[in-house]
Amino acid sequence: MKVILPVAGKGTRLRPHTHTKAKSLVHVAGKTVLEHIITRLAPLQIEEYIFIVDENGEQIKNFMNNNFPDLACCYIIQKDRKGPAHAVWLADSHIVDNDDLLVVFNDTIFDTDLAKIPVLATDCDALIYSKEVEDYQRFGVNVVDKGLIVNMVEKPETPISRLAQVGLYYLKDGKNFMGYLTAAINAEEMVKGEYYLPAVFMRMVSDGCRLKAPEIDAWLDCGKPETILETNAYLLKGRHHIHGDACNCVFIEPVHIERGVSLRDSVIGPNVSVASGSVLECSVIRDSIINSNTVVQNMVLTNTILGDNVQLLSSARKMNIGDHSLIEMQ
Repeated sequence: MKVILPVAGKGTRLRPHTHTKAKSLVHVAGKTVLEHIITRLAPLQIEEYIFIVDENGEQIKNFMNNNFPDLACCYIIQKDRKGPAHAVWLADSHIVDNDDLLVVFNDTIFDTDLAKIPVLATDCDALIYSKEVEDYQRFGVNVVDKGLIVNMVEKPETPISRLAQVGLYYLKDGKNFMGYLTAAINAEEMVKGEYYLPAVFMRMVSDGCRLKAPEIDAWLDCGKPETILETNAYLLKGRHHIHGDACNCVFIEPVHIERGVSLRDSVIGPNVSVASGSVLECSVIRDSIINSNTVVQNMVLTNTILGDNVQLLSSARKMNIGDHSLIEMQ
């Protein structure tokens, strides 16, 4: 099996955290988004990891070399931003006969047992992994009849289906799939100037290919600050790791404190992850992500994301407040 990982894209919804780094290298629950994804692929026998990158490609390459040096990786630059289907199509020359293929987009972290792919795909040509959602109007959804996908609708106004596509796809015949991609691109099947995968999948359905929509256990969005904090809390459930040095601190589970972190006179948690090299003093922090080499002093923080090498410093306040007063400091 080969894996295509489209990791290009500006990550505008995650700014300012993506001004200086690729969006897949943003931290959540003690790991980068990319590391969470790669570890979830471990049960599979992956022959090659094909990364579709942009100008931040060197960051991705360095990360993989440092953290997964034994994996066979290649890197293809997407110079023209023509959408997700175009990004996947750029890997065409790396896909040969008898290759099965997994496509994994990096805006989400998934929870599902990928070792079940051979069983799930026994009697079909592709698996379009899905998750039932309430806000179906935000997503492309799969319409299923008798266990097979019969239609795909982008952001439906009525609940024709609640099975949203999660950005995880398995193709039993990778070379054949690339042929459908090429046909869609040659036909210029674009939406607002970009190529999308549903048009490709519907070509397959029209030709009689059998596509299934297995539902994953959890779909963890990492595309926006508010959702990455929710993902951080989800991934920390049942974990409580304090590897740093702490003095006179209170920890409210769950938290993840990496080695090399220094904490003093603080209350940390719940749902806080702190990366190596950071220093937290005289602070109260909950529901937050603190990245590496960051200093926080005399702060009360909630629902906060701090990047690398941030200094957030305050001092104790002196007040003289009379009876029946109401002081609100937002």
